[in-house]
Amino acid sequence: MVDVLVTNGPWLIAFAAAFGFLMAWGIGANDVANAMGTSVGSNAITIKQAIIIAMIFEFAGAYLAGGEVTSTIRKGIIDSAYFVDVPELLVYGMIGSLLAAGIWLVVASSLGWPVSTTHSIIGAIIGFAAVGVGTDAVSWGKVAGIVGSWIVTPAISGFIAFLLFQSVQKLIFDTDNPLANAKRYVPFYMALAGFIMSLVTITKGLKHVGVKFDTHEAYILSLAIAAIVGVIGKVIIGRLKMSESADRTTHFGNVERVFAVLMVVTACCMAFAHGSNDVANAIGPLAAVVSVVQHGGEISKKAELVWWILPLGAVGIVLGLAIFGKRVMQTIGKNITHLTPSRGFAAELAAATTVVIASGTGLPISTTQTLVGAVLGVGMARGIAAINLGVVRNIVVSWVVTLPAGAALSIIFFYIIKGIMS
Repeated sequence: MVDVLVTNGPWLIAFAAAFGFLMAWGIGANDVANAMGTSVGSNAITIKQAIIIAMIFEFAGAYLAGGEVTSTIRKGIIDSAYFVDVPELLVYGMIGSLLAAGIWLVVASSLGWPVSTTHSIIGAIIGFAAVGVGTDAVSWGKVAGIVGSWIVTPAISGFIAFLLFQSVQKLIFDTDNPLANAKRYVPFYMALAGFIMSLVTITKGLKHVGVKFDTHEAYILSLAIAAIVGVIGKVIIGRLKMSESADRTTHFGNVERVFAVLMVVTACCMAFAHGSNDVANAIGPLAAVVSVVQHGGEISKKAELVWWILPLGAVGIVLGLAIFGKRVMQTIGKNITHLTPSRGFAAELAAATTVVIASGTGLPISTTQTLVGAVLGVGMARGIAAINLGVVRNIVVSWVVTLPAGAALSIIFFYIIKGIMS
């Protein structure tokens, strides 16, 4: 059957590229909107500014740090040994998975549901492997880990966001002189943000560019960056012209202005880390198809990336965000709970911290679920009444539906493609 790959190779690659682009477009529309939603929702930046920031940093993350070499089979979810004799099934399955996950993301984005792009593609891959090849081809232990992460990651990020926001309330907002205390404590929050964000960038982003640091070096470098960021922050905040004699409301407004600046920095770092990490959801299966077709059916553990694959993924992400990202941004930034820059900052920093913890412990993580958990944590800090429970219910339902939806669609497309090719 390998001659199918030889005769139809260019067609298979063309379809994989088109569907990979659709998947990247869906990632842009859904996931990137998550990374930017808190900044837009708290009015720290406008939607237009968010799109420009995301375009630059997501593209940089995806293109510079999106992985020179990507594992052919995402996260070891399926065992490639089952495809050695039938490599064409792996190709059909990956093409069907990209189309399935891409369509699901477009549907979810149009409804304003922040779903997990990682889980969409994983669900699709599980679907075609379990039905098309055999249930033994799926590593069910890994799948159980993913389902567990639905509860664990939002809980961790929600807890961190809750603590962060409570500390901001106690140290700054609930004091007699919020402005003086903001000048005192915000540099420490800036240093903390600098530490977490540089850790995310070093561990998640730079390793793909060929810049490698061991854990020890990464922490030392991040601490150094944190100290510099803190000092610069102290200088900048000291220079801000704000009237000490104004009333408390004006003070609160001024403090929020300080946090708005912080939000923009965290948004840039989140976009870079996200681009480097999640572009693999679109280009991993595409790289697998190209590798198997070009090697005449041989399945290698690692797929060298052809030059055009990364730019395709990066451009797809940027276009998806620009054209379709508004609705999911609205859900995350405005509909769950009312966000101000200080609340948004707590949520974003908590999400980034969770990403660091997860990548250190190897937890399969969804940036979406982490951020939604963090926004919920900030809402909880103000009491359950501050949260729109109807929106939260819809989000949770969309998460649960994502794996089976991806699986069902990919099974259908797998059989259609298999039928056409045979």
